[in-house]
Amino acid sequence: MQVVRDTLEVKGQPARNLVLKFTRHGPVLFEDPKKGLAFAVRSTWSQPGGAGYFNAAWMFRAKTWADFEATHAHWGSPPLNLVYADVSGDIGWRPSAFAPVRPNWDGLMPVPGDGRYEWRGMTAPDLFPFVRNPAQGWFATANEMNLPKDYPSEVRKLGFEWVDRSRIDEIQSVLASKPKLDLVDMMRLQTDVTSPLARQTAGLLDGLVPDDADQAAALSLLKGWDGLESVESPQAALFEVWASRFLRKAVVDALVPEAARPSFADPQLAAVVAWLADPGPQFGPEPQARRDALLKTSLEAAYGQVRSLLGPDPALWRWGTLHHAQWSAAAAALAPPSLGAQLSVGPLEVGGSASTPMATTYRVSDFRVTAGASVRMVLDVGAWDNSVVINTPGESGDPMSPHFRDLFPLWAGGQYAPFLYSRDAVLANAETVLRLEPVVP
Repeated sequence: MQVVRDTLEVKGQPARNLVLKFTRHGPVLFEDPKKGLAFAVRSTWSQPGGAGYFNAAWMFRAKTWADFEATHAHWGSPPLNLVYADVSGDIGWRPSAFAPVRPNWDGLMPVPGDGRYEWRGMTAPDLFPFVRNPAQGWFATANEMNLPKDYPSEVRKLGFEWVDRSRIDEIQSVLASKPKLDLVDMMRLQTDVTSPLARQTAGLLDGLVPDDADQAAALSLLKGWDGLESVESPQAALFEVWASRFLRKAVVDALVPEAARPSFADPQLAAVVAWLADPGPQFGPEPQARRDALLKTSLEAAYGQVRSLLGPDPALWRWGTLHHAQWSAAAAALAPPSLGAQLSVGPLEVGGSASTPMATTYRVSDFRVTAGASVRMVLDVGAWDNSVVINTPGESGDPMSPHFRDLFPLWAGGQYAPFLYSRDAVLANAETVLRLEPVVP
């Protein structure tokens, strides 16, 4: 084991001593000296050429499908679904990453570092699946399970964990709805806050007979809801509190033995809904009745919590009042208070959820957004100056610049800015031109 010692010094803060330990497999995350045990992680991003986006420079030069294939072959990390389109009309997809070959294990659980479970190099780039010029004329990806049915996934272990199909189902439905979509259509799709999963879950409530006034009010609010999770939606506020804080836990408590419940503390909502949609003997001798009672009691509890959070009148409830985005640079925690505040942006209300095309996954404890698309772009291939983009919180990385946070309201509101490409268009719209010249000794 290699030990590295260093000192971290931050102006205005006490110096901190750092001790970093490494094995031949990677950095040590946990050590128990008494037992002589240590846990280390070997990662693809620590391999030569594997640093995040290091080889993205290959993509900047791509003009043909062959160039795209070269980009794919050199892509290290992070693992991404790379999509392609060119001015000749070619389109396609390649999932790309360094993917270790593990002959006798799958990488999902820790293993002894005694030499029995070693990588055997990386999966050859040409063994990854791909799609080129599909018959329907378009292709989409949204973190869903997209390995082809005939792909030998048990041999080529590219991945095991995927999100539910809610987002991709909505995206595919929109793309298939018209023979041709324009830039506005695509902007609307990227910022779509409709959740088929929320609509499906709320549909389980159809026909339930309430036991009291609160159940009646809650059922009435979600009856016939279309799953639109806008910032103004009272239905989205009730649904997300119900789904994230009450429904999943109620199902786990009902179906999972107590000793095993800690392992099911954060089940995927789609899996929970699948159990509820077809209640079987695991629900007891009267599965339908127990399922219905579970739905009603958990919804009533959620209704009471939303009332305490947003007030007694459901007509005034808003999902955006709860669901918000705030960005803080990692250095903000170490900076003096005034600089730390300058390094933080927000909060602002946002719509959507983890199951909407505009993905805005949140932290259940306070509904703060934790994941989603920080960058969105819609490209007019060939007429590049028509393209649009948004980045958050701003274009500049300098916290003292007015452009450090100016794009955040546009991003939160689902808006875009011009993404100019040609030199003439860029110069014609430039606010500042910075000229860098080498200093000759």
